[in-house]
Amino acid sequence: MTLTTQKTIARILKVNHAGEYGAIRIYRAQLWTARWLQPDLVPFLTETLSHEIDHCRRFRESMGAYKTRPCHAMWLWSTRGWVLGLATALMGRNAVMACTAAVEGKVHRHLDEQIAFLMRVNDPLADLIADIRIQEIEHLEFARARLKETTLSRLIEAFVGIATEGVIWLSTQGAVTRMERGLRRL
Repeated sequence: MTLTTQKTIARILKVNHAGEYGAIRIYRAQLWTARWLQPDLVPFLTETLSHEIDHCRRFRESMGAYKTRPCHAMWLWSTRGWVLGLATALMGRNAVMACTAAVEGKVHRHLDEQIAFLMRVNDPLADLIADIRIQEIEHLEFARARLKETTLSRLIEAFVGIATEGVIWLSTQGAVTRMERGLRRL
């Protein structure tokens, strides 16, 4: 395995672990609020949160084999995730669905790119991500099926999408750009 491939795999794990950590914070804040304001969302948020916790654990466990560690900006994922989850939950059910659709849509795109790369260099890691991707698509489809298109929901999706890409880039200190270049080269 080349050094470039090793670095790309390490970046994939770092970004995915951080993203799952951020998702945990979003869903925890939404769940905390939904218990009072949208009790019908509690089953979805509880199940989704359990998936994200499992995904985060699986990525963390995989990091050792590739000599990588969590990103230095976990506080950024924690704080912004919690604030985003709380804000969207306070805005209502549709805002929760818009947030979920935006985050999971970005995740889905990144995972597809990663799987395409890993299928050429690391089948076990490609299989791990493909397995996780199944649940992420379920989250996305659930949200899209319940999302009512409004000006506010489109604004939330746009803001959350941009913010998600931005925090990914910032938390990896630009490594996501190098990772994406590595994915295209190989």
